Amino acid sequence: MDDAPGAPVHVMAGVLCDAQGRVLLAQRPAGKHLAGLWEFPGGKLEPGEAPQSALVRELDEELGIRIEPQDGTPLIRIPWHFGERGLLLDAWRFTRWQGVPASLEGQALQWQLPWDIDLAVLAPADRPILQALRLPALYAITPADVPPQCADAWCERIVQALQRGVRLIQLRFPLWSTEQVRDLAARLQPLALRQQAQVLLNGDIDGARRLGAGIGVHLTSVQLDELAERPLPWSQLIGASCHDAAQLRASAHRTDFATLSPVAPTASHPDAAALGWSRFQQLADAAALPVYALGGMAPALAGEARTHGAQGVAGIGAFW
Repeated sequence: MDDAPGAPVHVMAGVLCDAQGRVLLAQRPAGKHLAGLWEFPGGKLEPGEAPQSALVRELDEELGIRIEPQDGTPLIRIPWHFGERGLLLDAWRFTRWQGVPASLEGQALQWQLPWDIDLAVLAPADRPILQALRLPALYAITPADVPPQCADAWCERIVQALQRGVRLIQLRFPLWSTEQVRDLAARLQPLALRQQAQVLLNGDIDGARRLGAGIGVHLTSVQLDELAERPLPWSQLIGASCHDAAQLRASAHRTDFATLSPVAPTASHPDAAALGWSRFQQLADAAALPVYALGGMAPALAGEARTHGAQGVAGIGAFW
């Protein structure tokens, strides 16, 4: 996929997922911008061309396959800039197509499981696509009022959640010491790795660095403002709490996803003005990373959140 100087260019990306759960990547050829990096196949709209028609054409020209637009599911839209060059990367997921993908334009191809892909080898604008594939629809956050003496009970509760298939959990225990939370994360880490789940510490970057793979961090909006670059390697997940467009922009190059709140009124923050779904969607569509709806959310609202541009929903009480 090429991006040219000038006005933002609408680029379609096809995320092809096979029966084994693998996705297809294409390598940018020598002589092109970001040569050698990998991306999801696709390309630019031609003048007057509809987005879905462009994706049908691009995948036919590039891979020799035929897709039906109605078989696609919107995954994520990513506004991106390379210096003065801008693009809107519009990714759609497909699990069926006609034909066998083959390299018709000389690019290398590879099939890989999403969790086996090194984010560092992807073109920067394609990294949020991979994260959108990896991230679940539900993000569970532990209650803030849990006393330290309940550590064993909550460890068992989180273990049960991981065994049920919950894949993203934030340990937010403000009444505990830093070391108590780190100890709990260390106890959960082997199971999280086996389940391809991520356990995030609340604001504890040093703790996540110490623990390593399977343990990430969720940054506060204050921490986000203070960071100049990504604080952890690509193998560890980073989230951030956001409340406006400026914070979402700051998240794009430093984190893997964001929560945006409050979408609806909440008992914990009764004086905070709720965004509502319309404003949430405006902000999420302009964000260059997956965004979870937070505030007044429940697991049953995940589908509705997806229709408004969310990765899914995040929450506390209703998620346990």
